[in-house]
Amino acid sequence: MVAIPAELLSGLAPPRPSQTVYREECTQCFDTHDLPAGIDVCLTCFNGACSPLGSVNGHGRAHFDKSGHRVVVNIQRCKKPASERRRSKRDSNEPPVKKLAIREEEPEEDKFDFLTEVRMYQGERASAEYLVVDEVDDKLNGIVAAVLSSMSSAQKSEVKAWEEEIVPCQHTRDLVQPKSKKLEPSGLASCAVEGCGLTSNLWLCLVCGALGCGRQQFGGGGGNGHALKHTSETGHAVAVKQGTIEPDGSADVYCYACDDARVDPDIAKHLSTFGIEVASQKKTEKSMTELQVEQNLTFDFAMTGADGKDLEPLAGPGLTGLKNLGNSCYMASSLQSLFSLPAFQDRYLTSFVVHTASCTNPSPATCFECQMSKVADGLLSGRYAIPHVAEPSDALAGNDVESSGPSAANDERAQFQEGIKPSMFKALVGKDHAEFSTMRQQDAGEFVAHLLEYIRRAAKQLGTDEPTGIFGFAVEERLECQECHGVRYKTQTQELLPIPVPVTTRTTYKQDDKRQVEYEPVELTSCLGDFTSPVEIEYSCPQCDKKVSAVKSTRFATFPDVLLVNAARFQLDGWVPRKVDVPLIVPATGLDMSPYVGKGLQEGEKELPQDKADAPAEFQFDAEAMTQLTGMGFPEIRAKRALLATGHNGAEVAMNWLFEHMEDADIDDPLPAAAPAASSGPDIPADQIAMVCDMGFTPAQARKALGETGGSIERAVEWLFSHPDDDGSAPAAASSATAGSSGTTLPGSKDVPAKYRLKAFISHKGPSVHSGHYVAHVWTGQASVGGVEGKGGWVLFNDEKVVRADEGEQAADKLMPLAYVYLFERVRD
Repeated sequence: MVAIPAELLSGLAPPRPSQTVYREECTQCFDTHDLPAGIDVCLTCFNGACSPLGSVNGHGRAHFDKSGHRVVVNIQRCKKPASERRRSKRDSNEPPVKKLAIREEEPEEDKFDFLTEVRMYQGERASAEYLVVDEVDDKLNGIVAAVLSSMSSAQKSEVKAWEEEIVPCQHTRDLVQPKSKKLEPSGLASCAVEGCGLTSNLWLCLVCGALGCGRQQFGGGGGNGHALKHTSETGHAVAVKQGTIEPDGSADVYCYACDDARVDPDIAKHLSTFGIEVASQKKTEKSMTELQVEQNLTFDFAMTGADGKDLEPLAGPGLTGLKNLGNSCYMASSLQSLFSLPAFQDRYLTSFVVHTASCTNPSPATCFECQMSKVADGLLSGRYAIPHVAEPSDALAGNDVESSGPSAANDERAQFQEGIKPSMFKALVGKDHAEFSTMRQQDAGEFVAHLLEYIRRAAKQLGTDEPTGIFGFAVEERLECQECHGVRYKTQTQELLPIPVPVTTRTTYKQDDKRQVEYEPVELTSCLGDFTSPVEIEYSCPQCDKKVSAVKSTRFATFPDVLLVNAARFQLDGWVPRKVDVPLIVPATGLDMSPYVGKGLQEGEKELPQDKADAPAEFQFDAEAMTQLTGMGFPEIRAKRALLATGHNGAEVAMNWLFEHMEDADIDDPLPAAAPAASSGPDIPADQIAMVCDMGFTPAQARKALGETGGSIERAVEWLFSHPDDDGSAPAAASSATAGSSGTTLPGSKDVPAKYRLKAFISHKGPSVHSGHYVAHVWTGQASVGGVEGKGGWVLFNDEKVVRADEGEQAADKLMPLAYVYLFERVRD
């Protein structure tokens, strides 16, 4: 008989409400409690680990070796037979979902049986035996029961992330209506703009009572944007969606100034101005939130080929799907694309073996190296590429397992994978981030940039190498004064190439009462030509000692091993950026970047002298703001950095910036001394800065972006969307410091020819990068083997669905022109 010694038992206690219990999945691999070996939950720290009995990795043994925690409870989850399962409480009378939140599911205990067994490591760590505890007393039973009833780590992350609060704003609270104006019912039947005639998706201006149609809603009806046009012309920012007003005062209110859904606390009063009584209203249309929730629950790409048959499912090493956590397709497509690259595969598969065995972090769930390695093993090992088996809860999605027989629930999804759930990874990488910590849909391009920066910071902390260097390259900026013809060359390092895609309408037509627009296709090589073309700017020439016209051009100083391209396909609609489906003709093979290489200072060219302002100078900081920030306990260097990053916009804005950037590796580094050189750059008019700030950017970001793009507002917005992590703290001139002249080694290679092959791309369906759905296509061949391209094919990763994508509606060649992020591998002879 094996019993736990009294002194060991006395040190065990149930988990506190604030403690996270990892009872569903190993914190270092994707083994779960649904596998025969189960999960060992440590009864000291509540870490979850795969059992040394029956699992490949045995992370439970490694946890004991490092922590000395001896007692665990092994948990195995088994599905109940349909005959033993209680029927779901959900029925047709349940009210519809009205907010962006987790749909309530059937309780676990109604669907599954849980088998538990207390086990203990007995003896010295190196030779300890792993034994089943026979004698379990009431205290131990109570601890096990508390573990089973605790909220799991995944549930905690979801609950925290999913809820989307809609709150009032200054524009709804301070809304001013000029005078009463009774609106006749006939005037509320259709869009008031002549020739439009839309009768749904109508928005009533709460200032003047004008009625206009909304923008096209993904999955929610058509629109010509006349309500937004009214706002642009009048400045009236707040509107309510007709048909969403209910007697209790709830309604779909939108603030165009904030570009977000808002609450109008005085909606009844504001509507009464137009003779509309809230108490008599009846809801007839879905709100935007309901449309988004419905989209989250029902959206799917058509997974069929040209002949209507299901696309061929794939599984195996490198062919494992990622389960959608709600709105996580942006993350899944990004991870699949990055882990298609050998540099990421080699780096993190090696780390899975080496680091996980030696990690000193007491909680692997909070160790980025552990979580990134875990994702690598999950995607690349092939162990988790297993078929989906319908759960009892699939009946909630329309497959009634009990009434339709056991095979009915499997008909639709049995061919696809179960998929691994990257919940711990998402919780860690998104922690404290204003957007990535939520369950809202995000921009895949912004997430890739965020993840690459996260990788660099984590590697710097550990003192290890990291793979993001494959994206590094340098651009050469050439500036020529048009009066004295002196030139200046500067280089700037980058890892993401933002390519603005010109928008030209080919034709418009109506389909199913929706306005459709076709755009002229654009060649990627044409966009690259525009990117490297000269731009005329205003410049303070140090040779002429006056403001002059100058020509600025950008070319490539070096080329990366992997070229990461972000296609900026959007246009400003009333100063709101909206995605447009402009076909971008991209060569899958044979992209030659050699024509865009820079040549540096040429014979006969005369360099401009250094600017007078190049000498180091002290930044000027608001004394009152500095006093407030240092009085809150922030070090002086951090207070100065925050004020600089936020454009000296006050202590409160700087404080919020500090809370978001506390973990920045350079938070305590000295401020850039070269910043004063910005005075020689273009003078940015205040009204242009204000226009960019109105779109949600800080003055520092606006000034930096306008300086980088020659004062073009549209190009500045594109630049900011392509540089989401640039806070503008270093002015444009400072950030373009001449790396080559100081002897610093530039990333990338100067070798030509510089030819590339498309390795992966992320495409998107929906009206905005913050809504809709992302998928990834990956080419499985090698870019070059001795100058000969290796065999391969295209694979589509649509969350947990992994299929061959050489033909059909989702074929690579069909979605490639509408992709958003492209990864090109360099081909070397």
